[in-house]
Formats: sequence, structure tokens, C-alpha cells
Amino acid sequence: ELRTMASLQACFRIAEIRAECRPAPRTSPRAIPTSSRWSHRHKRASQISASSASSRTSSSTSGLQGVNYVVSEADIQFFKENGYVHLPGVLTEQELASEIEPVYDKFLKGELRPEGKDLCDMSGATDRTPDEYTVFNAMLPRKYHPEWQGNTFEQRCQSIADQLQQGDMRIDYDQILAKRPNSGDAVFAWHQDLAYWPPFGEAATATCWLALDDSTRANGCMRFIPGSQAEAELRPHAPVKLAASQDRQDDESSHALVTAVDEARERVNYVEIKRGDITVHNERVVHGSGPNLSDGWRRAYVLAFRKRATVEEERRHGFTHSHNDTFSWDAFHQWTLENKK
Repeated sequence: ELRTMASLQACFRIAEIRAECRPAPRTSPRAIPTSSRWSHRHKRASQISASSASSRTSSSTSGLQGVNYVVSEADIQFFKENGYVHLPGVLTEQELASEIEPVYDKFLKGELRPEGKDLCDMSGATDRTPDEYTVFNAMLPRKYHPEWQGNTFEQRCQSIADQLQQGDMRIDYDQILAKRPNSGDAVFAWHQDLAYWPPFGEAATATCWLALDDSTRANGCMRFIPGSQAEAELRPHAPVKLAASQDRQDDESSHALVTAVDEARERVNYVEIKRGDITVHNERVVHGSGPNLSDGWRRAYVLAFRKRATVEEERRHGFTHSHNDTFSWDAFHQWTLENKK
């Protein structure tokens, strides 16, 4: 019986060796249909995410490894503890100059223009023309210029978002934010992002904020209240109200929100970053930015990721982050006020 068993095992091993040596069937190359390009790009971004995760064990600092951006364990932990993180060198100078800057500046110059309320001044002013906006805000530029979709920044941020928020992240919205030079009121008020959004699904968010110019305290860099994301409840928010001397037409018409921060008592971290760097913050950390007192523009591009199921639920309700949506934050805010009465 032992000899028989040994003979059978030998036969099985010979069959396995022959199978391993057999050449794989040849397949002819096939072009990717136009309709499948988005899914192909997303698959590529997922592959980058997986590759980045496997590379992390050998990296003590965050940075580019080939085409991938690997977030270190230390930076992942910092993001968890503080609600934000600074990641240097996410885009190279060539990538910025060829893929991002030309399209961005077309929006800034009015050559590409969002519809209706998707172009506004997030300083809180309501009585200015676009060439007077001090916080120039263009919502959903990917929607108004679809050719921008799938660029290197999107793919790299997809990987970063998956690393910071445990995968299954999708682009929720994007946004251009540019502060006009020498603008004392170019302030993006203190707020928590979740205060702008209806309470759908899992809240986990990774908002990637790209600097197209060196971002400093002088020109209005990002600032955060570290650890505020751990507070049990969102802080109360209200529409931004400008001083009467600035001829604000309607105190309740601005989309911008503000929450109270005691800057004398609370810890405020100003995060100065270089062109091509990003900050990433979550949905609950209190953040904002100060005025631009420099002689140059302070340009930033925002790309926000949330869980796939959450994005799908938002869309089912007609919420796209467009300020023109019937179910926009303004409508949700009004509904909340009515239900409190």
C-alpha cells in the first residue's frame, strides 16, 4: 500500500510539473473602448493604491516611489490623531505645469466658467463680479471641463485617500480656490466640512488641498485646530456675515459658513507648504485660512474623496455639491431650521 501511495503521489507530481511548464494561451491585444476609460482609470488608481500599501513597510517618510505616492505609517497616525496631514511633493513641477496649471488658470481668467452659483466669492461677499472676488471659488471644475478627469493628481490622490481612510474611497467633488493679492478680507472662515453636507452614510473623508503656489501665513495658508475632529458634536455653524461697511446686500445669502474659534485659547496650527505639496484633512477637523496680504495670488485646488456608498447615496438624493442643486446645503440648512421650530 505504501508503494502504491508513493506511485500515485509521483504521478500527481509529474502532472503538476507538466501543467506548470505548459505555455499560457496567447491572447490578442484589445483596445479599451471609450466608454470603459473611466473604469480603466479607476482600476489603475486602485492598483496604485495596492502598490503603495505594499511599499509602505520599506518607507519611513511619505513621498513618491516611481509613479506611486506612499504615505508613511507615521503620517497615517498623524492624520488619525490630528484630523489633517501635510504630504510633500505629491506633484512634480512638470506635472503641475502641464496637467493642472493651464486648465486652472483658464477658470481663473474666465475662459472656462461654471454655471450659476457654482462660481462665487467664499469670502462671504455677495455684491461683487468675478473679477472682484477675493476668494475666487469655482465648484466642480471636472464637471465643466471633463477633459481634466483622470489626470495624474486624481490618480495619486485616489491612492492617498485609500491609504488614509482604509480604502473604497471615490471622488465626491472638486473645487478651485484662489485668493486675490493684497486682499485683507480674503479669509476662508473657520468651519468643519461636515457642516456643509447632509448626514448621508459613512462620513469618512479625505480632502486633498493642492498648492499651486507656495502657501504661507502671508498669503493665507491652511490652518487647523488639531484634534478638533474628536469632539463629540459638530460645532454650531452660521452663514458668514460681513461688516456693514462692506455693503453686504443679504446677510443670509452667502454659501460660506463660520464656526466660533477662540484663537487666544485654542491651539492653531498654520501649515505652510510648497508648490506641489498637499494637505489632507478629514470631515470634522476645524480649519480655515487667513487673508492674502502678499503681492501674488494664492492658488489651491481641492479634490475631496468619500466612501463609495456615501457618494452613491448623495447622488440618489440629488446632492452633487453644486451650489445650483435643488438639494443643496442651503436647502438642507433651511429644512433644518424649519424642523427646529
